[in-house]
Amino acid sequence: VEKVEEQLAGLRIARRCVPSEEPAYLLDIHTSRAAQPGSSRLVAVSCSNESIRVYDRETLRFLREYRGRGGVLSGVRFAHTCDGVVFSACSQGTVNCWDVRSATQKPVQVFSGYPSNVFISFDVSCSDLIVCAGTEKVEKDTFLVFWDARGITDCASATKEPLGVYSESHNDDITKICFHPNEPNLVVSGSTDGLVNVFDINKDNEDDALISTCNSDSSVSSLGWSGEDYKQVYCVTHDEGFCWWDMAQLDTEEPITLLHVLDVRESVCTENHGLHYLVGGLYHEKAGKLFLIGGTSTGDIHLISCGTDGLSLVGTLCGGHSATVRSFCWSPTDESLLTGGEDAQLLLWKPGAVERSLTKKASLKISSSVQKRVRVHNTSLKSRKK
Repeated sequence: VEKVEEQLAGLRIARRCVPSEEPAYLLDIHTSRAAQPGSSRLVAVSCSNESIRVYDRETLRFLREYRGRGGVLSGVRFAHTCDGVVFSACSQGTVNCWDVRSATQKPVQVFSGYPSNVFISFDVSCSDLIVCAGTEKVEKDTFLVFWDARGITDCASATKEPLGVYSESHNDDITKICFHPNEPNLVVSGSTDGLVNVFDINKDNEDDALISTCNSDSSVSSLGWSGEDYKQVYCVTHDEGFCWWDMAQLDTEEPITLLHVLDVRESVCTENHGLHYLVGGLYHEKAGKLFLIGGTSTGDIHLISCGTDGLSLVGTLCGGHSATVRSFCWSPTDESLLTGGEDAQLLLWKPGAVERSLTKKASLKISSSVQKRVRVHNTSLKSRKK
């Protein structure tokens, strides 16, 4: 574990993408898995200007861009079994799916929701069989909507209707959805109602499907799976709290809460740098260790180690970003890290790398209209605690 912590702290900038002509916040990052032999890996980034940008994973060379057909795009995911297929949820009530190997700008598949749906979160199961999206609350309703995703690569612009919905388990915006990395029937959802719900979607109805409800006591901004066989669930809240639960303890007398930190900024000592926000979690499979990624408004990135006895700072990555970091993607194959921020920069960090690019980092001021459309880290949410 110590070696892994040293390695993380030793990450250095290997590549920096050429700045786009239209600067935008980089809100989510995902990489393809190179599922097909000989295919080069790709990076997709969802941006605050309602676009998805695709880059070459190694060189960060810009390849293409997709726009939603009206509506804000949120989240980005590659299919697991096909490198060229990328998904994003849209506020217009669809999940769009593009094929980066084709020349068309149109989605090859559109998963349509119900008329009032505004999708702000989604994920794709590890088998690529199911797509699930979470809605904003409209009147009293908030939904998890499910679709059958089979045949995504050979359907030209077909529109798919939902398989069904879960409507009883959350009562506010569903901000995050994450399928289990290895078990396609398990999915966890988080909401501004503070609840983190684990479902087994193989069950016949929503009541039976709900395996566990955990309360974060705050608004959920990010979540994921961790631990041996990924039996643990963790979440980060909009007011920089952290919760960590062990689903393996559900049928035992042991408590399922491994750690609950109300404000990580107060519990992690970062000397002069400070910790202003959390971005999310990273489970390092080789080390069997969960880490959090956070940072400062000036672009420093903090790596934080999680243990049942508390949190500790592993290291700080400096000199890359000049503003808040919004997104990251960890690659276990070459132990590298991609980060994106409010400075419109996409960076690739590798152990002991030396930056080859000569582009100067620009401190980009992006118009305030972007901030109105983007969820900001908010400290006023404490008043909403259950």
